[in-house]
This record gives sequence, structure tokens and C-alpha cells, in this order.
Amino acid sequence: MKKITAFLFVMLSIAAQTFAQLAHTSNLKPAEEATTIPANVISSYEAKWFMNGNDTMPYRLLLPKNYDSSKQYPLILFLHGKGERGYDNEKQLLHGGALFVRDDLREKFPAFVVFPQCSENSFWSNVKITEDPATKKRNFEFQADGEPTQAMTGAIDLTKKLLSDYPVKKDQVYVMGLSMGGMGTFEIVRRMPNTFAAAISMCGGADTTTGKAIKKTAWWIIHGAKDEEVSPKFSENMVMELRKYYGVEMEYTIYPQAGHNCWDPAFKEPELLPWLFQQQLGK
Repeated sequence: MKKITAFLFVMLSIAAQTFAQLAHTSNLKPAEEATTIPANVISSYEAKWFMNGNDTMPYRLLLPKNYDSSKQYPLILFLHGKGERGYDNEKQLLHGGALFVRDDLREKFPAFVVFPQCSENSFWSNVKITEDPATKKRNFEFQADGEPTQAMTGAIDLTKKLLSDYPVKKDQVYVMGLSMGGMGTFEIVRRMPNTFAAAISMCGGADTTTGKAIKKTAWWIIHGAKDEEVSPKFSENMVMELRKYYGVEMEYTIYPQAGHNCWDPAFKEPELLPWLFQQQLGK
């Protein structure tokens, strides 16, 4: 019995050391969650609506600073979380909208920034959500073989239209998302192969069998260790899949003190946007 106990202790220690090598932690502390959108943020983005068959998707578009239509620019697609769904064409700017209107960042990283808004009755990714009646914790079953949701179809078609209508650098197309949008980030990369040079998923997740389809994109995966809404295991599983089976080099950050709103410390990462804009498709 002592030998078995000793063996289990050794195996658990090895597993802990292995996982510690996968992620780097950050001392950045989560801020108070934003509840209002500053007026200057809202006014910086053009309010637009994408007509797609019988569906209409609201979206906000930030043009590059000193926009010159004769030049090409990178494009960032940002997918919001569940709480920002609707049709008001404003709520989707609550988390992340202020980041891209900072004068220093607009000067250094001129780009098109797009915030589509998911409707109340849809979801960015095709996922079955269940709740444990005892613990009340939610579980997410990602449908790798399922059809894209109405919102995902809209996001894909909107992205294609933007790439066609605006002077976008095709090797610098990026996607970011948080929570529901973090899940959508994994899915849109899978459904639009050879489109995104880099992707940043915050408190998201996906079916690990989709790793092969997204391995050509550079990844920065972020999660809060104390997240009780979307378990960190979903990010951990994707990191393990991409690294172990496909040798993908990526950034992986776990915030020890952060809960679900890991995007707050993530937006304060000094290397977040510099890393993003360094990535080029096929390089």
C-alpha cells in the first residue's frame, strides 16, 4: 500500500511540473469589471449593419488613424461575450472597445477594428451547454461536426465582405474574443482556414479534435485560474493538443488571481498588441 501511495505522489508531482512548464503566469491583477462604455469610445467607431440574406448583423468599425484608402492595413475582428449580445450596436464595445481607441496604440498600430454583435438568441460557437444540478457549474460540449450558428455564419460572411471592400493586408488578419467570443475565436479560425495570421482567445475553449485545422495560426490563449464560468481546463486542453500533437509555438497565460474577467489584466499586457501585429500569415 505504501508503494502505491508513493507512486501516486510521484506521478501527481510530475503532472504538476509538466503543466507548470506549459503556461506562464502573470502578476497583473484583474481590475473592476467595466459596466459602462465611455462616450468617446462609442463615437470613435462607425455604427454599421451587415445585411446578409434575411439576417442583419450590427457591427462597429474603427478606421485606421489618418486613414488613407490608397494604403493597406491589418484587420482585427473582435468577438464579444454572452453578456453583450443584442441589437443595440453598442454593448459589444464594453470590453475591448476602449483599448483600440488609445491614441498611442492607434498611432503605433493603425488597423481596421471590427466588433460585430451577436443576437440574443444565438451564440458564436456551436456548443451544447449543460449545468450540473448539484454544483451549478456549466459544462460545454463543442460540436466539432455541427453546422455554424446564425451568428457565426454572419461573422464569417462579414469578414469576407470587409476583406473585399477595404484595403486589408491579407497576411495580417487577426481575431480576438472573450468568453463566448473566445470560443468563437477557435471556431472561426477553423471555419476560415488560411485567413487569420494570429488569434487571441480569452476564457474560451473548443473541441480538441479541431487542433489540426487551426495549427497554422499563431495563438495566445489566456484564462483566469479562478474562473467559475468557463473552466480553465478548456484552454488547458487546447494548449496541450496544439503543443503535444502539432508542435505549435504559442503564448499561454494564466492569471492566478483572475476569475472569469481575465480580459481586464489581458488588455493591460504590454506585449499583447505588439505580439499580435508581429504575426504574419505564412511566416
